[in-house]
This record gives sequence, structure tokens and C-alpha cells, in this order.
Amino acid sequence: MLPGLRRWHVTVGFIAAAAIAGVFILHAWTPGDAGRSAPDPVAATSGRVTFGGPFTLVDHTGRTVTERDFLGKYTLVFFGFTYCPDVCPTTLQDVATILDRLGPLAERVRPLFITIDPERDSPAVMASYVQTFHPRILGLTGTPEQVRAAAKAYKVFYRKVDDGRGGYLMEHTAVLFLTDPEGRHLEILPREMPSSKMAELVRRHVMGAVEGTSEPARKEGS
Repeated sequence: MLPGLRRWHVTVGFIAAAAIAGVFILHAWTPGDAGRSAPDPVAATSGRVTFGGPFTLVDHTGRTVTERDFLGKYTLVFFGFTYCPDVCPTTLQDVATILDRLGPLAERVRPLFITIDPERDSPAVMASYVQTFHPRILGLTGTPEQVRAAAKAYKVFYRKVDDGRGGYLMEHTAVLFLTDPEGRHLEILPREMPSSKMAELVRRHVMGAVEGTSEPARKEGS
């Protein structure tokens, strides 16, 4: 293989569930990437994708929570880890920007940061991390089994990769999920989308609910 040539491949993990849901996770990866940062998977969607479902986790205050604790609010859900060198902090900064742009409407939105690295991300670690971005972001962790179940509900792929320095990083799906106050899926927001556009999509959904309209941000046939 020529130096610097990347090998493109389709991730086989979760492929059966992803195919059923219409979500295909693709990414580029070379062994040398592990020493710099985890690769950025991109979720491509086809049709109406269903995500979300039951989970039991522990929030960054140590309280056990389930998906039912967040009913009544829109949720912005992101799966990541605190040791993430670039994608996770950038995405959480986008979440903070969304909340700031929403103004008073931000009270109707609950942002959740769910770790996919529970071995290192204890409630105390999560608490310290999320508060550097925005006070409304709630960090969630749990046992490896609980985290795996939550990721499966959102059809999120993740795995450990060697960082080339004796440690590890986490390769993972990097998108924001927006659900409505009844826990139903609304939007998948890719990290390539400008935070201003993300904020506008969230605003349209929330304002549509305030004004009594249904799914305002969806185009007919989408």
C-alpha cells in the first residue's frame, strides 16, 4: 500500500440492526490514525429512521435515570467520551451554541451526553466535563451493559481502538439525535451541519409545538 493511502471499508458492527433501520455507518480508518484521534463515523440515513428507546443509566449527580425521566421535554442526545480529542468537545460546543441561540425556548430542551467509555467516565468525571460546556447538559454513564443497551436503542456504533501510546480511544457514531417530548424521534443532526442550522431546526420543532402545529421542520414525503 502506498504511504498515506487510506483504506475505506464498511463497518461490520451493528450492520444487521443498521440495515433494518436504514442506517449505514461508514468511516475511513488507517492504523496511524489511532495515535492522533479516533476516526469520525458518519451516519447516512434512508427514509424514516427510528431511534431511541428504553434505557437505565446514572446521571452525573449519581442519580439513576431512565428515558421516562426526560418525557415532557425535547432531548438532544449525543454519544461520546470525555477523553475524546476533537469530535466530542466540538459537538458539545455546538450543543451549547444551540441552547444559547434558542434563548428562553432552551428550557424546553434537555441535552444528554451519554458516554460510550464507562470504564473511565464515572459520574464525577462526567460532571466536571459537561459543566465546561453548558450547565444544562446532563452527563449519563452506567455499567458497560447499560451503556451498550442505550447505544443499541439509538443504533450507535462504538468500539475501542489503540491510540498508539499504550492507551485507547473510542471509535463511535458522531451525530446528534433530537426527540420530541414523548420520546419519539424527530431529527438526526450530523456534526458537519453548522450549529446555526441545527439551532434553527430545533427552534422550528419547539415553536411548532408551542403554536400547536405538528412536526414543523419535516418536509412532506421526508
